[in-house]
Amino acid sequence: MSTLYIRLPSKSAADSTARWIELACPFALVSSGGSIEREGVAPLSDLSGAAATAQRVVLLLAASDVTLLRVQVPPLSAAKLRAALPNLVEEQLLADPSGCVVVAGGLSGGLRTVAVVQRAWLELLAKTLIAFGARRIAALPAQLCLTCQSGQHGQPGGVTAAINEQGADIDVTLRFSEQDGIGLAIAPALSHPELSNGEGREQHEASAHEVIRTLCAVAPEAPVTLYVPQAALRAYQEAISQIDALNKRINVLADNWPRWIAGARDTALDLMTGLGAGSSPRPNWRAWRWPVGLAAAVLLINAAALNIDWWRMKGEANLLRTTMIQIYKLAYPKDMVILDPVAQMRQKIAIARRDSGLPAPDDFTAISAAFGEAWASVMPGKTVLAIAALEYRERSLFVRFKPNAEAPAQQMKTALAERGLSLDLGSPDLTPAQSAVVWQIRSAK
Repeated sequence: MSTLYIRLPSKSAADSTARWIELACPFALVSSGGSIEREGVAPLSDLSGAAATAQRVVLLLAASDVTLLRVQVPPLSAAKLRAALPNLVEEQLLADPSGCVVVAGGLSGGLRTVAVVQRAWLELLAKTLIAFGARRIAALPAQLCLTCQSGQHGQPGGVTAAINEQGADIDVTLRFSEQDGIGLAIAPALSHPELSNGEGREQHEASAHEVIRTLCAVAPEAPVTLYVPQAALRAYQEAISQIDALNKRINVLADNWPRWIAGARDTALDLMTGLGAGSSPRPNWRAWRWPVGLAAAVLLINAAALNIDWWRMKGEANLLRTTMIQIYKLAYPKDMVILDPVAQMRQKIAIARRDSGLPAPDDFTAISAAFGEAWASVMPGKTVLAIAALEYRERSLFVRFKPNAEAPAQQMKTALAERGLSLDLGSPDLTPAQSAVVWQIRSAK
């Protein structure tokens, strides 16, 4: 999973220019294996393509834009803690907590680290990256991504510092301990007006003296490791060498991306989580437009085909019913009410057969005659020995056998089926004991 790391300028530097998106930002594109595929310095607008292709974008917010607080927090659930944080840090903030994003970090020494950043600035960054096509966005305090120098034998640790130059403005990032760090935005042009438009070595020298004075004021005694761009390394080393007391206390090294990447991976305090759903990119349906369109077309075609087939079958059913009603009216013109022409036709035919002397399929004569033929074919000569009684009721013939009589049920079922009769061995009107010796025979038509 490729990750794009971007060190952002401070909000003060962005506010001082008309197009903040054109400010230069150090960046590094890291592959899933951890190797740096590309690094450099480019305006944020030029990184839109890399942000769209990367699986994750990590923003290193300027330390001067993020305030780190150490707050004693009562044991609360995650949801309640998120709601209570603005009230817990309100007294330590100069700005209104409602205009800030407040995110709680880890618990150490009974205190919880809380990061605060202006909501408007974070929302602007999130919207810009989402417009670029970024998939996942994280925002980390830059001061927590610096290496932490722990002290030895109970001595306080050293200070780690780094600079990010934006023309005449310089963002200084400092980390004092595992959970503490600050950021300063300084402008050497204010103390060196003649170098406000300078370039190259002269500007680096002015910046170096201003940064060193700031470090001496912030950390007057602690050892300092200062990371500077490679182009400014010599200017900073010469500025420190001019003061003997600083030669051993301030160590100047060239800045590089592996340090920042390692620190970012160890930092779990993501400020984008404070924006909730606002920091999540919207689903990219553009890549699904052809599959969705094809699925919709197939669904539409199938729905149309089903409707056409249903209308055709409904038309055939209406035509068939109309034809049956016409045939019924031709046969029985006096009947005015026709609800079910098929059932009424069967009823009329049965009445006509009975009136003409022909037995109906479920009459006693027809059923008993067919049963006699079937029994004679299956059990010739055993009628008197096996059958105890015959009973006709409810258009069914009940055959009762003598105890221990032989009754070939399966053979009789086949023989009766050939003659249009059905054999039921378990009539609901009989008990289980009776069902074993009583058959119910009815017409299958």
